[in-house]
Amino acid sequence: MRLLTALLTVVVAGTLVASIAIVRLVHRQDRRWRDVLRSRLVYGVPWGSLVVIAFVVCVYLFVQDGITNFNDPVTIPYRTWSYYYPLGMATAAFSHAGPGHLVGNLAGTIVVAPLAEYAWGHYPDELDSQRSDSWRADPRVRAVVLFPLAVVAVGLLTSLFALGPVIGFSGVVFAFAGFAIVHYPIVTIVGTLGVQSVVLRLYYALQEPINVYTAQPSPPSPPSWAGIAIQGHALGLFLGFVLGIVLLERRGTRPDAFRLWLAVLLFGFSKGLWAIYWFGDENSYILFQGPGVAIVSVLALVVTLSVTGSQKPIVPRRVERLLGGSGRVTPWSDGASPSSIDRSLELAGGGRGDRAVAARVDRVREIVTGTRSGGSRLLSNLTIGPVAFLAVVAVLAMVAGVAVPANFLVVDDATASSDAAVEIEDYTVEYAEGVQNEYVSGIGIDALESDAGLEASGVIVASERRDIWLEAVSAQRLSFTGEETVSVGGPGWRETVHVERTGWEPVGNDTVYQVWLEDGGERRLAYESNESRAEARVAGRNVTIRSADGEFVLDVAATESGLVDTTPIPDGNETATAGGLVFDRENETVYAVADGTRVAVASEETYNDY
Repeated sequence: MRLLTALLTVVVAGTLVASIAIVRLVHRQDRRWRDVLRSRLVYGVPWGSLVVIAFVVCVYLFVQDGITNFNDPVTIPYRTWSYYYPLGMATAAFSHAGPGHLVGNLAGTIVVAPLAEYAWGHYPDELDSQRSDSWRADPRVRAVVLFPLAVVAVGLLTSLFALGPVIGFSGVVFAFAGFAIVHYPIVTIVGTLGVQSVVLRLYYALQEPINVYTAQPSPPSPPSWAGIAIQGHALGLFLGFVLGIVLLERRGTRPDAFRLWLAVLLFGFSKGLWAIYWFGDENSYILFQGPGVAIVSVLALVVTLSVTGSQKPIVPRRVERLLGGSGRVTPWSDGASPSSIDRSLELAGGGRGDRAVAARVDRVREIVTGTRSGGSRLLSNLTIGPVAFLAVVAVLAMVAGVAVPANFLVVDDATASSDAAVEIEDYTVEYAEGVQNEYVSGIGIDALESDAGLEASGVIVASERRDIWLEAVSAQRLSFTGEETVSVGGPGWRETVHVERTGWEPVGNDTVYQVWLEDGGERRLAYESNESRAEARVAGRNVTIRSADGEFVLDVAATESGLVDTTPIPDGNETATAGGLVFDRENETVYAVADGTRVAVASEETYNDY
C-alpha cells in the first residue's frame, strides 16, 4: 500500500508538471514570465514571501511545539487574550490552531503574498521616496529584510486590534489580499477564488492520493460562519486597502474602476465578510446576513471611489450654481429685489424680513457649498477620491477600535470551582457545567440588561496571570467523543490533560455520567451528573441510576413501601441483586429480572471516534 501511495504521488506531481510544460510550449507570449517577474523581483523570486512562510512554519513547529505533535500544537497561551498578556499579542498572528488551519493560511499566503510583494517591488520605483544610494533601496534588503519586517508589523497590528482571543495568520493574508486587489484586481480575485483551491487540493492529493472516507455522525458544532473571525479578517483587509491606496497615490497609478469594484465585491462575498454574527443563549448564534450583504456592497463602492474617483468634486457643479456657489452676486447682497429665478428661495414679505430670510438662505448656502464671504470654498474644492479614502480609513479605525475596550478587560475570577481541578503551573483545568463565562461576561445580546453574561459547560482552562478563561472542550462535544485532550504550556514546555467521560443511559431518560481528568498518571473524578430513573417498571419497582463517589449504582425502590435497596452496576456478564430484582449485564446492557420477566433498564453510553 505504501508503494502504491508513493507511486501515485509521483504520478500526480508528474502529471501537473507535464501539463504546465505542454501549455508553455503551446502558449507563446511576447514577453516571458521570467522577464516579467525579474522586472520587479530579484531573480524573479518573491524572497520576502518565502521568508514569511518559513517564519510562520517555524513558529508552529518550535514555539507551539508542533514538532513534537504536529496534529496537536499548543494553542491556548498564544491567543490574543488581553493587552495585559504580551506573549499572546506578540504570537497570535503567527500561530495556528492545527495543521488544517496552518495549511489553509499558507495556501492563501502562497497566492496573495507574492502579488503584494510584486506590486511593492524589490527595485524602487522612480517615484519612491528612497534615494537610489540608500540601504533601503538595495533590492536584497527590500526582499529579505524590509518586506518580512513590514509583514511582521502588519501581523502585530492585527493582533493588537483583534476582537476576542483569536489565533492565526489569516488577518495578514487578508491584508495581502487587500493590498494586491487595489493594484491587480482581476489577477488577485482569480488567485484567491481559483488558484488557492488548486494549491490546497494539490497539497492534499500529494499527501494522500487515495482517501477512504467513511460516513459517520459528527459532534455538535457551530455553523461554519460562526467559526470565522470576521472582525480580524476585515481589519487585515482594510489595512491592506489603506497601504495599497497610499502606494498607488505615491506612484500616481490607478486600476480600472469596474474591475476593482467587481474584485472587492466578489472577494467580500466569497470570503464570508457578510457573515456578521453574535452569540445567543444555549449554543445559539444570531446571523445578520442581510445587513452584512448591504455593508459589503457599500464598502466595495467606497474602496473603488477612494482609488478611482479623485477627479470628481464632492458637490456637483449644478448644485453649486443652484445654491449660488458660482461666485455671482446674490439678489440680497446689494439690496436689489430678488429676480424671478430666485423666487423659489424667497418667502412672502419684504423689508427687514426679506433681509433676515436672505441671511438664513446665505447661511444654508455656506454650509452646503463651504463658501464664506471673503473666504475660500471648502466642500466645493473637495473631490470624491480623498473623501472616499477618508471613509476607508474611518472604517479601518472603527473595525480596530471596537477591539480596544475588550482587550483592556481582565478575567475577574480564574479560580477553580471544585477541588478536583488540575493545577499546572499557573493554569487551572477543570470540568464544570452551567458556570458563568468569565471571559464574555456581560456582553451577550440576551444578557445586556441583566449583565449576567453567557454560561459555559465543559472543560474550562483558566489562568489569572495570563488573563485566560476558555471553554476548551464543550460538554456537547465530550458527550459525543467520550474523550479529549487539552494541552497547556508556554515557550519551551507543554503538559497535556486527558479528559474522559463515562455514562449509563436509563431506558427512556437522561444519561447519568462521570467526567475524569488525568494528568501525569493521576486520575481524578471531576464531575458527577444527577441521578436518572428508567421508565420501565419491573415487578412494581422503580430502578434509578446514579453516580456515587466515582461508581455507578442501581437504586431499587418498591412503590408501596418506598424502601430503597442499592447495588453497584455489575461488571460484564455478571449479575447483582437489589430490592428483589436480579440485574443481569450482557455486554453494554443491564437487564432486570423478576418472576420470569426480563426487561432492559439501562445501557452503557457509547461514543464516536472523530
